[in-house]
Amino acid sequence: MGVFAPITTPFDAKGEVAYDKLKDNMGFYANSGLKGYLALGSNGENKSLSNSEKEKVLATIIQNKSSDQVVMAGCIFESTRETIEFAKIAQGLGTDFVTLLPPSYFKKEMTDPVLLKYFSDVAGSLSTPCLVYNAPQFCGGTTLSVNLVKELARHPNIVGIKDSSTGNIESFLLAVRDTFNVLPGSANFFVTGLVMGAPGGVISLANVFPDITCRLYNLTVNKKYEEAFRLNERIIKLNKSVSGSGGVAAVKYAMDLAGLYGGNPRLPLLPLSDDLRKKIEDYLKKEELI
Repeated sequence: MGVFAPITTPFDAKGEVAYDKLKDNMGFYANSGLKGYLALGSNGENKSLSNSEKEKVLATIIQNKSSDQVVMAGCIFESTRETIEFAKIAQGLGTDFVTLLPPSYFKKEMTDPVLLKYFSDVAGSLSTPCLVYNAPQFCGGTTLSVNLVKELARHPNIVGIKDSSTGNIESFLLAVRDTFNVLPGSANFFVTGLVMGAPGGVISLANVFPDITCRLYNLTVNKKYEEAFRLNERIIKLNKSVSGSGGVAAVKYAMDLAGLYGGNPRLPLLPLSDDLRKKIEDYLKKEELI
């Protein structure tokens, strides 16, 4: 498989979606080594977009990817009905995979049986294959259990999991790696996942430096471990200095420094502080990346 960028959504100075800038960014990404994209995820500021904006963002990404790249579309809603409605829109636009995050408003009710039915009902309503998304930091702390993931792996239209949590990737891989695609969702355990059998990963840093992250993937899968581990150490430090320091706003600022269009996040997220901007710029210059 390969590296997926959890692509950012650009906004202009008035906070409107800058579709032209997204198209420009896609022109760069389409010529990179990326396997594809996660559209409308956390880096895409999913919850800050209207449904019509989500649809247009997704269409722009699909229309401007290269022919050999694939798109995973985040369909993140609180009700089964609305999730299915948007997932069918995404399916109609030509998305390759639908990515599903657990609902979070009624967190205490999100037991394994409830989540099993939620994911199964959505996946069973689609012809497009689905992945579940384990990211407790974005859904009130709800973590998908290994037992639940084992059950989901039996569903004919649920084909994998993206795991962005801390300390769970090994358990998922050991439980279902032979029958299920387990994708690390962080540079911090990307190589660990690959060595244990993950087919690829969704890496925030790929928004800024896709070629470096793709090189790390290629080195690891070709078992050039000494070189891969050196590069991995550099990428983990780089990741902590960018997205680890300021989240989406920091990723977008690093994109600006790298010659892409990042811009500011949409309110209520605030632009990056001047202090953090300087730290990121100084670090990227020291690493000779800008």
